[in-house]
Amino acid sequence: MTTPLASRVAVVTGASRGVGRAAALALAEAGAHVIAVARTVGGLEELDDAIRAMGGAATLVPLDLKDYPAIDRLGAAIYERWGKLDMLLGNAGLPGVVTPLSHLEPKVYDEVMAVNVTANWRLIRSLDPLLRQSDAGRALFVTSDEAERRRPFWGIYSASKAALQALVETYAKELKGTTATANLFDPGPLRTRLRAKGRPGEDPETVRPPETVAPDILRMLSPDFAGNGVIFRVADRSTTELLAPA
Repeated sequence: MTTPLASRVAVVTGASRGVGRAAALALAEAGAHVIAVARTVGGLEELDDAIRAMGGAATLVPLDLKDYPAIDRLGAAIYERWGKLDMLLGNAGLPGVVTPLSHLEPKVYDEVMAVNVTANWRLIRSLDPLLRQSDAGRALFVTSDEAERRRPFWGIYSASKAALQALVETYAKELKGTTATANLFDPGPLRTRLRAKGRPGEDPETVRPPETVAPDILRMLSPDFAGNGVIFRVADRSTTELLAPA
C-alpha cells in the first residue's frame, strides 16, 4: 500500500458517516493521521476500527460544531501535538427542512446557519494559523449546486451554502501568496442521510454512494493540488475559478 500522505495531518468534520466517513477512510489509507470530528461517538468508534484495520491512525473528537469554544480548543490541541495542520475538510452540514421561507421555524434557520456557515467560519478562525504552518495547507469545504439554483422551498439550505461559498472565496483571496489554499467541492447527488432527509421519496439505489467521490477529495487535499478559490463539481467534472480580481 502506498502512503503519499504519510506524516500529514487532516481534520474531517462530519466524519462518522457519508462523505466525511468515506474521505476519512481514504485519507487514512493514503497515510494521513485523521482527526475525525462528529457528534456520534458510536459512528466515530466504528470509523476508528475501520482505520485501524487498514493500518492507519486517527484521533477521535466527539464534538457538536455548534460548540464554538470547543472548535477553538481543537485548534489549540492540534498546535500542541503537531504544530501544524495539513488538510481541513469542512464536510458536516444540515439540510434543514423543505418548506416555504414564510413557514420556516426560527430554530431550524438558526441551526442550519450555525452548522453550515458559522461553524465553518469558526474552523477557519481556529485552524488558519495551523494551515499556514504546513508546507501545503489545504482547506476544502463541501457545497451544493443549491447555492446557485435557489429553488422554491429550499431557501435555508440554499442560503447557507451561498454564504459558505462567499466565506471560502474570501478566505482563498486572503491566502494568496501563502502556501495554503481554500477551495469548494460539490459532490453532486449521493446516497447520504442528508439527501434522504430532503428527498424522502427517492430510491437511494438511483444515486451513487459517497465512496465514489473520495478520490476527488483526496486529490484536492493533496499537496500537489495548486488550485486556490476554485469549485470542483463532480457531476460534470468541471473546475471553475471563483476568484474575481481583488
